[in-house]
Amino acid sequence: MRILADQNMPLVEEFFSEFGEITRFAGRELSPQQLVDTDILLVRSITNVNENLLTHANKLKFVGTATIGTDHVDQTLLKQKGIAFSSAPGCNATAVAEYVISSLLALAQEDGFNLQDKTVGIIGVGNIGSRLSKKIAALGCNVLLCDPPKQAAGELEGGVSLDTIINDADILSFHVPLVKEGAHQTKHLLNKHNLSQLKDNAIVVNSCRGDVIDNQALLEFMQAGGGLSLVLDVWENEPTIEQALLPYTRIGSVHIAGHSLEGKAGGTDMLYQAVCQQLGKPATHKMANFLPEPEFTEVNLGNTFSETNVCQLVHSVYDARRDFGLLKQGLNSVGFDSLRKNYPGRREFSTLTVKCSSSANAKRLSQLGFNVIEE
Repeated sequence: MRILADQNMPLVEEFFSEFGEITRFAGRELSPQQLVDTDILLVRSITNVNENLLTHANKLKFVGTATIGTDHVDQTLLKQKGIAFSSAPGCNATAVAEYVISSLLALAQEDGFNLQDKTVGIIGVGNIGSRLSKKIAALGCNVLLCDPPKQAAGELEGGVSLDTIINDADILSFHVPLVKEGAHQTKHLLNKHNLSQLKDNAIVVNSCRGDVIDNQALLEFMQAGGGLSLVLDVWENEPTIEQALLPYTRIGSVHIAGHSLEGKAGGTDMLYQAVCQQLGKPATHKMANFLPEPEFTEVNLGNTFSETNVCQLVHSVYDARRDFGLLKQGLNSVGFDSLRKNYPGRREFSTLTVKCSSSANAKRLSQLGFNVIEE
C-alpha cells in the first residue's frame, strides 16, 4: 500500500508505517502524477484536492485532511469516485483558542487594560469558537456569540448578529469556515463597508481563513488612520501575503494558530483512526505514546497569586508574540511556507499541572485549560 502524506504532518510514520510505504510531499507542490498507484492521501489545508489533482489517481481509496476546515477538498467528487474521506474536526480547536487567549493577554499587558472590562464577540461557534467562549468567560469577559447557521438551526441560544458584534464588541475573533457563496457566505465578512463601524481601538483577531477579512480593504482602512489592533494568523493569498499589513499588525503569524504538538498530532491520530476503520483493522497506537515530555510540567501557586498573574502563567506555556518575531525575522529570508514547515514545538495549557489552594483560582485556571490540582 502506498501512502502520500504532507511533509508538515507529524507522526505519520509512527501511526501509518504498518500499512505500507510512506512518501512525503510539499503541500502546495503536489502534482497529479504523484498520485499514480497511491492508495491513501493525507493532506493539510494548503493542498486542493480537486478534479485536476485526481486525474491520475488510479488506486486511491482514502483521502484524509488533518484539519478542521474542508473547503480545500471536493467531497462531492470523492463521493462520485467512491473514495472515502475523513477530516479532523476539533483536532486543533484547543490550540487555536489558546493562541487567541495568549494574544489577548499580551495586548492587555502591553496596553494596560483589563480583559474583564471588554466585550468579546466570537464569530463562528463551532469546535473552536465554543472552546474559546469558555476560556474567555474564565477571564471574566462579556461574550457575544454569532453563528447564523447554528442560530437558524436552533442550535445557538442567545446568538446575536454580526452587525451587533461589529457595533458593540471591543474584541472580534473570527472562527468560521470559508464559504464563498450562499446565504451564509463568509468570504470578506469584514470589508470596506463595515470596517468603519467598528469601535475605535477595537481588537480584530483572525485565526480561521484569510479570505474572511478583505485584506486590501483592511490595509486601506489602516493606512487612512484606522486605530484597530490586529492579530492575524491567516492572510489572503497565502503564502504571498500582503506584507504592507505587517506594520499595522500587533501580533501576526504564518497560519500556525492550531500548530501545537497536541493539535497537529491530534489530526494525524484522527486520520489513523479513520483509516483503521476503513481497512477493518484495530487501532493499536495512541498519540500520548509518541509526544515528548514538555519542558515544564508542574507549578505551585502561592497564596498571593491573583488575576494579574494569569498572563504570566499562560505565557509560561505559550506566548504568541514569539511567533510574530519569527514571522518578521524570516518571512523574506526563508519564506512563509518554510516558517510553517519549521515551526518550533509548542505545547497546550493542559500539559502544565497547576497546584493551588484557592478554589476560585482552581476553577478559573481549569476552565482556561490547565491541569489543576486543588490542595
